[in-house]
Formats: sequence, structure tokens, C-alpha cells
Amino acid sequence: MTSRARRIGIQAPLGFSSGLPLYLTGSTLAAWLTQEGLSYKTIGAFALVSLPYNFKWLWAPAMDRWAPPLLGRRRGWMIVTQALLAIAIAALGAMDVAASTGVVALLAFAVAFLSASQDVVVDAYRTEVLPDDERGRGTGAYVGGYRIGMLASGFAALLMASTIGWRNVYWILAALMTVGVAASLAAPAPPAIRPPASLRAAIVDPLADFFSRRGAVVALAFVMLYKLGDAVAGQMVVPFLLREQGFSLADIAWIQKLVGSGATIVGVAAGGAVIDRVGTRRGLLYFGAAQALTNAGYALLAVTGRSHAGLIAAVAVDNFCNALGTAAFVAYLMSICNRRYSATQYALLSSASSVLGRVLNATSGYVIDLVGWVGFFSTTIALAAPALLLWRRLPHAVAAAPPKTDRPSIGALARGFAGLAAAALLAYGGLRLAARDWGHASPALLFGLGLAAFAYFGNVLRAAPADEPVDPDDVP
Repeated sequence: MTSRARRIGIQAPLGFSSGLPLYLTGSTLAAWLTQEGLSYKTIGAFALVSLPYNFKWLWAPAMDRWAPPLLGRRRGWMIVTQALLAIAIAALGAMDVAASTGVVALLAFAVAFLSASQDVVVDAYRTEVLPDDERGRGTGAYVGGYRIGMLASGFAALLMASTIGWRNVYWILAALMTVGVAASLAAPAPPAIRPPASLRAAIVDPLADFFSRRGAVVALAFVMLYKLGDAVAGQMVVPFLLREQGFSLADIAWIQKLVGSGATIVGVAAGGAVIDRVGTRRGLLYFGAAQALTNAGYALLAVTGRSHAGLIAAVAVDNFCNALGTAAFVAYLMSICNRRYSATQYALLSSASSVLGRVLNATSGYVIDLVGWVGFFSTTIALAAPALLLWRRLPHAVAAAPPKTDRPSIGALARGFAGLAAAALLAYGGLRLAARDWGHASPALLFGLGLAAFAYFGNVLRAAPADEPVDPDDVP
């Protein structure tokens, strides 16, 4: 095998190892909790255990700065996280979820933390080991492996659970993490890159680089909102199909997981081809509108009742259109990362992209009790509107090089963190407002709006006159 084929081919098992843990703290765990008779409110609250995926940028600089004693920064950290994941997944499977709900939540949080850490280092490894002319095929191999890993922990797990039980399912999946360990051992070493010399270089410089750019706060807000509707709906689809519609685990395994994964793979390929023709910016609008409407299929299913044909249609359209949106979204994330800081910046952006969805997921059970399933899925469609409205304000050249300076801009960092704090406060205020807790909702919303105004107008006032628009695809 040539070194080129080896670099590309190794991405598939690494993708498998990254995709495998995802459902084990998400929809597969939700199915287990549902079968054990836990309430919708408890199942919805379990969405919070996946928050490490959203905050992995906090410790990504540490994985850039320090390395385990063997195999270097990238392969060394991959093996460490994969081995610990195998242990944590096996421990989670040994639990009685009904009797030890708190311990189950802690173990699920540990799995999510280790999985997010693995994502950080695998993304960094892929960025470093693949030259420009191999990134397309290498990313394709990674995504293909990732989807197979998700099939194993989604489709296969649901199918096996009906015959061998959840404990054995989790133990089998824990053993499959050895695929990632073997891949990490066999992976070619990335080019030697000097690690950051200090914590400032590892933490401050990548953030200052991003937030120093004109339009960075708008771009970050768009990233946080683009997949919001899909993220909120996703946590409750399996409980809806199991308890409300009466589908069996085998039905969901064959239809939602298998058909859905096939539609996703086709959608990603189609989305990539279309983006090459229309550009990333237009793709974000077209595919964002398409993915926004797909939850209407589940709303229709809630009206018409249990139907295998209706479920197949809803799942196929939902996964195909969301894959189109994902193709455009990932291309945009890559376009706004500075290659000098791609590991930390990509971790920041990918974490930010789903943090609001995971927080709002915790209230999904309350929303369902209040407005029913049709109202819930209709609400998730409406949640796509803010990103599509913000699209017109999306900066064309946010990936352009920042102004040359010897020191990071403290003001840029302040505006960036103000934007993040504003998003968190507005999300919390919205949750308290939905719960009719006016005493906590009002100050949170007021402070959130104030911070948002500071972040937005601070960037407007410091921005230089706009240059000629530049297509993001043309930005190096």
C-alpha cells in the first residue's frame, strides 16, 4: 500500500471510532431509558450529558500543548481516549438505569467527554496528515467510517437490544473501540509540527485570531443557529416513535437507522456536488431551507398515526435534506478556520454549532406536555428561521487574514466572549420564559440583549469600510 493510500485509508477506521460513541449517549440511550419506563422529562434532561461535545474547545488547546509519552500528540491522545472510552462504555452497560439514574448520567457524561476529546485529536490528525490534494477523499473515507460507526451504535444496537439485552449491546460496542486503537497504532505519523510554546499561544492566539476578523460575531451566531431545529427534534424522535406511535425497536432500527444512514450518505455526496456548482454561501441558504422543512414529516405522522410507509418517507427525506445542510455547513466551517489554528478553531466552531440545541433539548419534554407532538415538531421548523434571516448578514470574507499585529486584541476577545455569554443568557432566559418563571427570565433576557448589543456594535464600530465581496470558496 502506498503512503498516499495509507493516509487516506486510515481515516475510515478512525471515523468509525469517532462515530461509534455518539448514539450511546443520545438516541440509543434514550431508547433504553424509554423501555425502562422513565418519564419524557427525565429522557429530555439526559440531553445535557452530551454537553462536552459543545465545550470541547475548552480543553482542545491542552491537547495541542501537551502530549502523552508515546506516539506523539495526535496518535498518543487518540489511543488514550479510545482505551478510556472502551472502559466507560462497558461500565455504562453494566448499570441498572431505572435504579441508578444518577450514576448512569455521570457515566454517560464521561463517555461524551472522552468521545469529544477523541474528536478533537482525530480532527487535528486528519488536518495535519492529509495534504490539500488528499483532503477530499480523506474526508470522504472519514465520513463513511463515521456513518458506519453510527450504524453500529444506532441501527445494530437497537436490533440487538431486542434479543440480547442492553447490557450485552453496550459491552459489544465497548469491545469495538479496539478498531480505533488498532487504527491509531497503524496510522502514519503526521508531519512534525512544533507544539505551542505556552498556554497563551495555545489558548489566546487562536481565539484572538478569530474574533479579530470583521464579522466574526455574526458568523459565530450563524454557526450556533444553523442546525438548531434539527438538534432539538433529534433527541425526541425515538421516544416519539416508540411510545407515541408504537413502533418496535426492530422497526426503528431498520427504518430510522438503516434507511436514514443510506439517505445521509447519498445526501452528503449530492450536497458536495451541488456546492461545487453553486458555492458554499448559496448552498447554506438552499439546503438550510430544505432541512428546516423536513420535521414536517414527523408532524404529519403525529396527525395521521402509525404508518410504516409514512415513517420511511419521513426518515428518508429528513436524513437526505439534513445531509445536504451538513455538507454546506462543514464546508463553511472549514472555510472560516485559519489553518494555523485549525484544531482549536474547528473545535470551537463545531462545539458552538450545537450548544443551543443541547440546552433546549432539556426542555423538550415540557414543550411536548404543553403543545403536543404536532406543536413540538412545528416549533422545531420555526427554530430554523433565525439562521436563514441572519444569512443575508453573513460576512463574505470572515476567513480573510486578520490585521497584522504583534499582540492579540483584548477588545476582540472581550467582544467574542460577550457574544457567547449573550447566547447562553438568552437561551436560559428563553427556558425560564417557557416555564413562566418571569423573575429569572427578565434579568437573563435583559443582560443577554445588552451583551449581544455590545458584541454586535463593538464589531460594527471597529470595522473598516467593506471591501468588494469575496466568495468564501476563493479565500485561501
